[in-house]
Amino acid sequence: GQWQRALQLMEDMQPQGTPADTITYSAAISACEKGRQWQWALQLMEDVRGTGVAADTTTYNAAISACEKGSQWQRPLQLMEDM
Repeated sequence: GQWQRALQLMEDMQPQGTPADTITYSAAISACEKGRQWQWALQLMEDVRGTGVAADTTTYNAAISACEKGSQWQRPLQLMEDM
């Protein structure tokens, strides 16, 4: 699926020395949301925090929507606390 391709592209960027930015993470999280992969979306949010990339409204919205599609209603509450 597209979410797998997005994750692969993110992984391929690292050895090339191309850092992921807010737009890259938001796009990958959105792809996970569309693929109903809420676990991967949350993992990417953890990566965002770990790398120091600034998450924006688009990033959070995609992650929250991914959780919603996965019936993970408690997870978005945690994300909103982190905002």
